[in-house]
Amino acid sequence: MFKICTLVACLLIVVSGEYYVEEGQHELVEHDAYPKYKYEYGVEDPHTGDHKSQWEHRDGDVVVGSYSLADADGTHRVVTYNSDDHNGFQAHVQRVGHAQHPHGESYSNIEQHH
Repeated sequence: MFKICTLVACLLIVVSGEYYVEEGQHELVEHDAYPKYKYEYGVEDPHTGDHKSQWEHRDGDVVVGSYSLADADGTHRVVTYNSDDHNGFQAHVQRVGHAQHPHGESYSNIEQHH
């Protein structure tokens, strides 16, 4: 039973990643990991019309990023954002291009049946 409890305790320490046992001590000490990463991805599929991309960089509490996608009306939406402890989350949304709407029968011209 002691081996199982020890194994579970070790797994909890490994899974959490925020705590460790300092050498010579028998208690958990909180460890603040410094968050830092960069990533990006993109999709360009002419068959489905799916066009989108995103990138984000984080260094501590500062996050900067952008994403873009093709909207259904033919415009291209670009969102740039940043976040930090002082200013919070801020985003700027930009629409590029002109909206294209299909021509056809208007809903107001459709005969109403009651």
